[in-house]
Order: sequence, then structure tokens, then C-alpha cells
Amino acid sequence: MASQLALFLFFLVVLLLTLLVSRRRRPSTLRSIAAFETLSGQVGRAAESGQMLHLSLGTGGVGGSDTVTSLAGLSVLAHLAEQRVATDTPLLVTVSDPTLLPLAQNVLRQAYVRRGRGNDFRWTQVQLVSPSPAAYALGAMDILSHEPVLANVLFGSFGPEVGLITHAGATANLVQIGGTDDPQALSILYAGTDRAVVGEELYATDAYLNPTTAKLASLAAEDVVRIILILIVVIGAILNLLGAL
Repeated sequence: MASQLALFLFFLVVLLLTLLVSRRRRPSTLRSIAAFETLSGQVGRAAESGQMLHLSLGTGGVGGSDTVTSLAGLSVLAHLAEQRVATDTPLLVTVSDPTLLPLAQNVLRQAYVRRGRGNDFRWTQVQLVSPSPAAYALGAMDILSHEPVLANVLFGSFGPEVGLITHAGATANLVQIGGTDDPQALSILYAGTDRAVVGEELYATDAYLNPTTAKLASLAAEDVVRIILILIVVIGAILNLLGAL
């Protein structure tokens, strides 16, 4: 417990220092991630064609081990919601966990409110399909097979059932973009989608799609802490080999 608290305080100090430096310098430039660039391009294509973007937030929810992954999916929704309201791009969001439904609806509704179009929001733009992963996958497959969908976007917690969804998207010849934290599901997404977010890129989603000084500083602070921890481990291993410990 003491070590976890010390690590948290250390990260907090690094974050504050990084934030101060970021405000004094020009905005940071993030490296290119193909999945996010492809995602932005689909919004324009959907607006021109009148076809729909389908966003699957996966089978996870909030309040458990899937919380961070689900929040990454909500970051994608926040980005798409702003574009949807600005360009009238058709957007359908599906969720599996009831805890994620009101959060997703609120993210989309807030985008309408910010644009002064709160009365145009429809709760049915976010749909709860099924709490069962297999049944959720079947429901998403039905949407991809029978609705005028242009692109299939999958960001959230998934298991092996994601293969059913990506297969339906491939059969319909859709552009598919995805990201998750489960290694087995990620391997399926990597093989079955046009672009996949790999590893820790998933947790940088909010900073990439909805950048602010604070988010970019947090991302930089994570990198600094990670490098310092790696150096400590390496130095400790070397000292141990030399018999100093």
C-alpha cells in the first residue's frame, strides 16, 4: 500500500511538472497512429454518402476491471459525436453492459447541446443489444448485415466474440477500425480490421482524438514515469548481477 501511494505521489509530481512545462512551450506533436487517421476520414465519407457509422463499445462496462477500456471507447464516441452533430453524419452506437448505456447516451446528448441542437437528440441512437457477449455479437452482426453502414468501429472490451462482428463487417465490405485490451480479441481485431490500435495506444485515445494541454501533459508524464521505472529495474538488475545487492 505504501509503495502504491509513493508511486501515485511520484506520478502526480511528474504530471504537475510536465503540465507547467507544456504551458510554457508549444503544443506537443504526437506521432501518427493510422487507426485514428482512418477514423477521422470515415466521418467525411459517411457525411457525403449518407451512410451510417456503427460504433461498438464492446461488452464491458464501468465500475469493474473493464472501466479504463470502456472509457477509451467513450473517448471515441465523444470525438464521433462532435463530428456527427456538425456534419449530420448518421451514427449508431451499440453497447452490451447496462452501466455503459446512460454514459454513452449522455456523451452523445452533450454534443447536441453544445451545438444548440438538444431537441434533435434521440435516445435510440445508442442501443443496448444484450448483456450476453455472444448475443451482443449476433445483434451487431444483424446491424452490419441489414443497415446502410459505411464503417464499423469497435473500441472497448471484447472477447473472442469480436470475430463474429468483424466477419460480418468483412462480408459487407466495410471499413473496420478497432481497439481493445484483451490479447486474444486484439489478435482477432488486428487480423480482421483495416486498422487496429495496438497495446498502450488504446489508453492514449482521448489525448489523440480530443487533445487538450492537460491530456497531452498526462500522456507525457506517463512516458516519463515509464522510462524512469524501466531505468530503475535495469540498474537494479545490473547491481544484482555485480553482487552489490
